[in-house]
Amino acid sequence: MKNFTYAITTVVHFGKGQIEKLGAEVASRSSRVLMVYGGGSIKRNGVYDGAAAQLRAHGVEWTELPGVEPNPRISTVREGVRLCREKGLDGVLALGGGSVIDCSKAIAAGALYDGDPWDFSAGKAAPEKALPLFTVLTMAATGSEMDNIAVISNPDSNEKEAFGAPCCLPAVSILDPSYTCSLPASQTAAGTADIISHTLENYFSPIETNYLADNMAEAILRACVLYGPRAIEAPDDYDAQANLMWCASWAINGFLDMGKPVGWSVHRMEHELSAFYDVTHGVGLAILTPNWMRYVLSEQTEARFARYGEAVWGLDRALPQREKAETAIQKTREFFNSLGLPATLTEVGIDSTHFAEMARKARTANFDRTFVPLSVEDIQEIYKMSL
Repeated sequence: MKNFTYAITTVVHFGKGQIEKLGAEVASRSSRVLMVYGGGSIKRNGVYDGAAAQLRAHGVEWTELPGVEPNPRISTVREGVRLCREKGLDGVLALGGGSVIDCSKAIAAGALYDGDPWDFSAGKAAPEKALPLFTVLTMAATGSEMDNIAVISNPDSNEKEAFGAPCCLPAVSILDPSYTCSLPASQTAAGTADIISHTLENYFSPIETNYLADNMAEAILRACVLYGPRAIEAPDDYDAQANLMWCASWAINGFLDMGKPVGWSVHRMEHELSAFYDVTHGVGLAILTPNWMRYVLSEQTEARFARYGEAVWGLDRALPQREKAETAIQKTREFFNSLGLPATLTEVGIDSTHFAEMARKARTANFDRTFVPLSVEDIQEIYKMSL
């Protein structure tokens, strides 16, 4: 294991009715906030009314920024920054899933930055300070409610890039699983795939000696396999929704990758899909992940895949190692299929037109320290396997 420093300062209020804690938490840090949300779902599931009542009861004023896109755009971030400055706002409240929270992180940092907030995603600047950020989560998927990373899209340049900084970590997150019960099955499926992908990105690493993190990753994966289908089949199953929500937070809050290098290779490849085609993130991950697994499977990596097959899919330890590895990969594909997720890029309207450019843009220095280092040509082959 490598040296590391780990700190999570987000206050999490988890469970039914925890939105009653929101007003006091916000009022202790801010007096005028930007309320950021996406479509109209928060006005149907009670989130908006609950949050507004809390702000009103504690004397907090707010300005609204609706319409955040599923892959949040820099234009929306810029509008949020403009509102924060124009209205003299001193906090940001995100009501929604990962896209809304990511957009809010960029706004919170951009409001206290002299330049263009796209500088963060472009790697030209790193946030040094941000307005306090509060979140009320409505979808278990990205884990953005408990990490400091934001992913923003720039349609003008076909770019989708991430940035992160300690100041972007939410101050307070309200996690009420009952808010996810009204989600369409397709969103729950995509969210489950996202949680699984986050966990796998941390699990498959050149260093395999972090016993605690590896076993926790396997537990998160088993929970997704158990509760993902249950949440889709019975959306009102509170225990299923609760387990998925808590898994989402812990899959990406930094704990699973402490002490080992992690490259996030499949995510980098999927970001290019979303940048060029605006595909749902979890859908893209579900398509790419099993093909990445097949591509990197070798004599050197099969032991890790075999362990994954035993721990997550319950494969017989007596089976030959290579057979376990191949079966584990096949079961991963079959599970995503069982959730109703597409298995090929063709199914979501993507062809090979931009593969060369996407592979070139996806490939960063991080690919040198992934579970299996990948070249631009390797990435392009994985795209081709996914057609």
